[in-house]
Amino acid sequence: MSSDKKEDLNLIVRIFSTDIPGKKTAIIGLCKIKGVDKMFGNAVLSIAGVPDDKLIGRLSSEEVKKIEDVIKSPEKHNVPEYLYNRRSDPETNNDSHAVGAELKLQKDFDIRRLKRIRSFKGLRHGWGLKVRGQRLKSFRRGNAAITIKKKVLK
Repeated sequence: MSSDKKEDLNLIVRIFSTDIPGKKTAIIGLCKIKGVDKMFGNAVLSIAGVPDDKLIGRLSSEEVKKIEDVIKSPEKHNVPEYLYNRRSDPETNNDSHAVGAELKLQKDFDIRRLKRIRSFKGLRHGWGLKVRGQRLKSFRRGNAAITIKKKVLK
């Protein structure tokens, strides 16, 4: 009987171009997708009718398709707008939810727009400094790795 349960467990489930380990619960697994947090994932699972303590590897293909459909178009499934990650978009002035690569692209476009209009945040982004008011006195370490070369003794 235990061998039957092991057979129907998928080790990796792919949702929105993200590999999710099958041994994670549904709510934790959905949090692995970029753009889905715990609150939004909980709303998606309740709308899709999937228990949040069920393992991701035990989800049927229909349940995975339901979850993908709810994440793809949350406005169709009446997900509350306060859970969206893209509220009042500057270009379209609509509420939407971006997931995966789309989220990264929109973030890059926003930073580019801030640089183009020469706002304070855009200038800080351009200079490679902290943007949100953090201190810079002792924590201004760049991305460049510092290497120390030892003198060769003769």
